[in-house]
This record gives sequence, structure tokens and C-alpha cells, in this order.
Amino acid sequence: MAENAEIEIKASQWRLVEVGRVVLFTHGQYVGRLAVIVEIIDHKRALVDGPSQKENAAVPRQSVALNNLIVTPIVIAKLPRAAGRGPVAKAWEETQVEKKWDESAWAKRREQREKRRNLSDFDRFKVLRLKKQARFEVRKAHAKVRASAKSSS
Repeated sequence: MAENAEIEIKASQWRLVEVGRVVLFTHGQYVGRLAVIVEIIDHKRALVDGPSQKENAAVPRQSVALNNLIVTPIVIAKLPRAAGRGPVAKAWEETQVEKKWDESAWAKRREQREKRRNLSDFDRFKVLRLKKQARFEVRKAHAKVRASAKSSS
């Protein structure tokens, strides 16, 4: 082996369970709410806290099974282990967790799915008609482009 061989070590691109990582609840009383990991209890549980300012979005500090959470790409950097409610809330605001989440494609997709799930029969019909109109306009534009391409040849 060469004496001066350089070894490059890279961190995994996978979202890791770590203190300061923002998580999304998938099961239980707080489904769809965000929280931050404050302390890792063991390989299956973590202590989370969700100091949201939005109405019906806050999550009280509690121990949660990691099976009931999805780890998001959002991280609150340099959050101390087992930080109290005040420092967590301050870091949450400084990092603008809710703003980042609302701007993410993931949150937009979830919101769109929820809207579609709550549509009435008549609303679904209106969506069908609007899609049909849009498709007609696109086809008309493509036909116009094809016709101009043939005439110029």
C-alpha cells in the first residue's frame, strides 16, 4: 500500500436520525405535524418537540417511536442535546423550519393530495372539465406549430 495514499471519507447522503433533525409524524395523534429531535433515547425511540406557532400544529415534548416518524431533509444546526423548550423554540424560529417546509415540494404534494381527497363530486367534475380545456388548448398550439413547420419546409 502506498505511504501517502489519500483516503476520502464522505458522509452518507441519506437523511440521518440526529439531534436537530426535523421529523414528520405519520402515525398517532399528531399525524402530519412537524417536530424536531431533541434527544435520541435508543435505536427505536427519540425525544421530540414541535414548538410551532401555527394553530393546531404544535407538538408537545414526548418520546416517540422512530417507526411513527419520517425524517425530513431539514436540520436545525448545532441544537444542543436535550435542549429545553425555550432554546428549541428559538432555534426553530431562527431556522425558519415551517417556511422551509411550506416551500418544499414534499409539503406542496401533501397539501395537493389532501385538497383532492376532500373534493366533492361536483368539484371533481369541474377539475375534469378544466383539464379537458387545457388539453384542447395544448393540442391546438401543437397543431399550429406543426402546420407552420410543414409550410416552411
